Amino acid sequence: MPESAARQVVEVRALLSHALGAATGALRAAQDEYENARTRRSRVVTAARERRARLVHERDKRLREIDENHDADLADLAGAAAQTGALAAPGAAGAPWSRWAPTPAASGTAAPELRAGRLLLPYEGEVPALVPLLDQGHVLVRGDERIGDDVVAGLLLRALGSAEPGRILLTGYDPEQLGGGLAGFAPLAPAGALQFVGPGGLGALLDDLVDNVRRINETVLAGEHSSLRELAAATGRRPEPWRIAILLGRPDELSKHERGQLDRLLRTGAACGVHLIVRGLAVPRTAKVEVVDAAPGDAARLSGLGDLPVRLDPAPDPGLITRTCRQIADDFAAGPAPVALDSLLPDQEWQETSARALTAPLGDNPQGAPVHVTLSDYPPHALIAGPSGTGKTNLIYAWMGALASRYSPAELAFYLLDFKEGVSFARFAPGRRDPSWLPHVRLVGVNVNTDREFGLALLRFLGAELRSRADAAKRHEVTNLAELRAEDPDGSWPRIVAVVDEFQVLLSGRDAVAAEAVDLLEDLARRGRSQGIHLVLASQDVSGIEALWGRPALVAQFSLRIALPRARRVLAETNTAADVLPRYHAVVNADSGAVEANRIVRVPDAGNRERWSALQHRLWDNRPPELAAPRLFDGDAIPRLDASPDFDQLTPAATVAAPIVLLGETIDVQARSARTLLRRAPGRNIAVMGTRVEEACAVLHTAARSLAAQFEPGAAQFAVACLDTDAGPAVEALKGVLPDDTGYYDIDTVEYLFEDAATRATEGTAADRPLFLLLYAVDAAPGKTPALLRQILRQGPERRVHVIGWWRGASLLRDTLGGQASRTDVIGSWVALDVHGSELSPYYPGHGSPTWYPRPWRALHFDRSVHRGAEVIIPYGPT
Repeated sequence: MPESAARQVVEVRALLSHALGAATGALRAAQDEYENARTRRSRVVTAARERRARLVHERDKRLREIDENHDADLADLAGAAAQTGALAAPGAAGAPWSRWAPTPAASGTAAPELRAGRLLLPYEGEVPALVPLLDQGHVLVRGDERIGDDVVAGLLLRALGSAEPGRILLTGYDPEQLGGGLAGFAPLAPAGALQFVGPGGLGALLDDLVDNVRRINETVLAGEHSSLRELAAATGRRPEPWRIAILLGRPDELSKHERGQLDRLLRTGAACGVHLIVRGLAVPRTAKVEVVDAAPGDAARLSGLGDLPVRLDPAPDPGLITRTCRQIADDFAAGPAPVALDSLLPDQEWQETSARALTAPLGDNPQGAPVHVTLSDYPPHALIAGPSGTGKTNLIYAWMGALASRYSPAELAFYLLDFKEGVSFARFAPGRRDPSWLPHVRLVGVNVNTDREFGLALLRFLGAELRSRADAAKRHEVTNLAELRAEDPDGSWPRIVAVVDEFQVLLSGRDAVAAEAVDLLEDLARRGRSQGIHLVLASQDVSGIEALWGRPALVAQFSLRIALPRARRVLAETNTAADVLPRYHAVVNADSGAVEANRIVRVPDAGNRERWSALQHRLWDNRPPELAAPRLFDGDAIPRLDASPDFDQLTPAATVAAPIVLLGETIDVQARSARTLLRRAPGRNIAVMGTRVEEACAVLHTAARSLAAQFEPGAAQFAVACLDTDAGPAVEALKGVLPDDTGYYDIDTVEYLFEDAATRATEGTAADRPLFLLLYAVDAAPGKTPALLRQILRQGPERRVHVIGWWRGASLLRDTLGGQASRTDVIGSWVALDVHGSELSPYYPGHGSPTWYPRPWRALHFDRSVHRGAEVIIPYGPT
């Protein structure tokens, strides 16, 4: 038992020991696992903490990157906004006032937006706050009145500085301050770029603006474009200016009609360049109305920018406004630079026929299309008017160049006359430096302001040409030039264009020249149209031409009217289109000036001598070989006998039945010489009267040379008496002209000459060779010589003894003839120099006297045998 119990005890102890060992091992393992778990937990916690720290770091880093990217994006957006603003409002439209200057954009360029202030954004850089006005809409200014006035002034100055001068026209309506709010812009008014409307004028202003919108839609856009902006983008030209009306009124002052007109303008005005800047009037909010809430600091707002804060710009400096407007007005008055003459020339020259009309472009219209001008049966004649400096001569040049390049000299002939004190037309005739001439020109008259007789001579010549053409038309049983040319294709029937610049000089005064000139003009204007004779009359001012008063039928013939800037009375009384024209522009009107017939034309620069010379030389090189140079009459030039065609035709002969005495050049188209025939008949003597020694000697010298050129040596006898020492050099010059057997006498020996000549005059025969007495200062003859001279004058011509004498006054000639009661018919021909017309009545037929006021190097010639009235001549100058 005991052993069994002991064994059991041992077994129990063994089991307990084993269990203890196992428990101890398990405890130790559990403890190890616990430690391991704690270690793992510690690592996990550490790793979690590290990860959290890393995540926090990454988060913060990413947030910083996001903030940095956001700031960068905002900066980029700010730069882009500023750049966009600079593009949308370049130059004067968006520059700060501190560095502002006008930067006018070329015509056809898109209109900019206008800066009113700057956006207040939380980052660096300045973004302009822009207002869309030109070609886009209208502006309503509300809020603070003073700040609102500053906004209006700033917008106007920016708009003016962004456009070419004259491309923006302002109208101010300010009934409260009567224009005082726009006083800085007043320099624009004289140039026509600004006008003010007084109280009560709002309705008329709105009506006028609506009429402009209607006109532009009907005649300019004409259904082809939706707006002027679209038209300018398509063509590169803007045919109409912007019109901005500044309306500074009260909310309650609009009538129902005015409200309706205002609404129409708000809807349709912007497309036609008509814009409103309104302050004080109630205006409906529409998409085309930009509202400016004027307020100080950052409280201002622009409707197009939502609720973004805006700080409005201060007003521009008043001096800057005034200087800018004055410069714009000056540039507007000067006008834009013209295009070149080449724009009028055809691709091929001289390809047109003038049988029915003359048609050529005078320039281009605002849309860039050529404006053609026609001379035909209707309109037959043209009237051009424009003050000095507005381009009248340039317009004539341009028209002539366009015509001359299209029609050959066989189709067109020019007769040109310029009554100004200048040589505007001299370029068309050969000169010392340039031998070329415009092949179409037949006559050029320059410096004729004191030679109105030359204008009369041109009208007489054209009258004779008119009668010649009318006679030819009768022979061929036709009624106009086109039919005549068809029936007579071999005839020379070009259309004639006579251009008379400053024609009012010809018609000035109430004398015989003006009276005859008006009669001839009326006949040419009335009948010339059918025979291809066209008149182009130009003047600075047609309103004061007295000779045209009471002649409505004459003026009515000039249905083609061309008005240059500020021209008066050439258009209809209600047609004021010329008042606002810039330089190098004109109104062309083929309906006697009626408003609806107006066409605006921009005239090229035809006055450029280099370009004109190229055209003239090209046409001159192609001229027909038989074409003669034109006749050039220069009122300041003294003609020479050697250049006289009549003198060239004189040939020597043994006997001459009626010797021709040339005395000077007549003032006419053909450059004829004034002449007197010394037939064997009573009274065939010539007297020169006046105190001007040089001119008197020139007349006697011309007479002597012309007589000497007609006789063979020994066939005529000459005797010269010089009784005034001042004439000595002229007498000496005769010794190289007259035959060697010519006798020369002075005051001591002249009595012998008169005794011999008196004997010849009473006892000679018609078979004797002619004797010509050239007497200088006859009134100084001493003793009994006047009685002998009277005998020679009375009896000599029938025996071929003729006196050509100079008396130093009309009364001195009368004394030589025997006093106041004496007969004067022994002087059959006379030349008066500085002798007034009233002194010539004894030598003039009838009871009156010629109308003659002496002027330098001009004389009055009368020959009883051929003249009904006296003619003005120019003595030939020294050879």
